[in-house]
Amino acid sequence: MDWGNVTAEDLIDAVREVDWSSPPRPLSEFFARYRTNYFILIVFIVGLGFLRRPVSILAAILTALSIAFLNDSFAGTFSEKVTRTVRQFSPHLAAKMRPPLTPVIRGRPSTKRIVHICGRPRWVFVVMFSSVSFILWYVSCGLFTVIWALSVALLAILLHASFRTPNLKARLNTFREEFRAVWRNYSEL
Repeated sequence: MDWGNVTAEDLIDAVREVDWSSPPRPLSEFFARYRTNYFILIVFIVGLGFLRRPVSILAAILTALSIAFLNDSFAGTFSEKVTRTVRQFSPHLAAKMRPPLTPVIRGRPSTKRIVHICGRPRWVFVVMFSSVSFILWYVSCGLFTVIWALSVALLAILLHASFRTPNLKARLNTFREEFRAVWRNYSEL
């Protein structure tokens, strides 16, 4: 899309046409199905803030892991890969790392599915990695910078998510189709 042809008035009209009465997505849905591009955006912005400090880079990696553990599929894949690696060295320890059996009532699993990482509930790993990363942020004197970087990343995510409404996207697609039609007419001349 050629943004040079879109005026501020067109963009304001498109924002006015958006249905703002629909409620935002619940926070639980956001963490259950964590969006990969948001995760990459957070890691990228935090990583840019700490290119010169190696301890801060380690803290950023641990922070990224603690955030990534909030994603169900990442937590399951991480647990499976670690368990397979441990199984090569110690099958007995790998057996202890399996999650506990979930109760099945009348042929159906329980509705509350707790995600386990290496046999422990997910929150244990999230708290552990978050605590270690917080200590490393404090030791590297980068706590204020990481708070600033995370707030910028969260602001970018909120702005991106707020403009990701179907009506605005449809309006911008209409502009793109109109531009293509005009471009085809010019190319035929």
